[in-house]
Amino acid sequence: MLLRNLDILALLIALPVFILADAPLIGWFVVGAAWVAGRIGTEMADRRRRDALSAGNRNAALGVTAAAMMGRLWILAGAILLVGLLAERDAGLAGAVLALVLVTISLCGQFAEHVLHPEAEGSLR
Repeated sequence: MLLRNLDILALLIALPVFILADAPLIGWFVVGAAWVAGRIGTEMADRRRRDALSAGNRNAALGVTAAAMMGRLWILAGAILLVGLLAERDAGLAGAVLALVLVTISLCGQFAEHVLHPEAEGSLR
């Protein structure tokens, strides 16, 4: 469970880093809000994926997983673009770096969770 939530921990740790680095906080707030919104959407998609798998519909499960991942990335990219265009370019850059860190940590956490618990409920295996 901890591995799945490392990205949220990184998001919380990034706030003092933003403050100490004197980075524009609007980048942290907007990207953080987009990240949390994406996580909520992903959790809802995970429930639909588990339901599809329990019904034996692997195609629907894979489709929901792909749509959730792409939707999350589009929400994040839109947030970075908006903060960069509407606030200032430095805020967009700071938000993009934060998003890069969050995506990397999230993917590594998901990979580690899958490797450590390959037969978990709702696994696509």
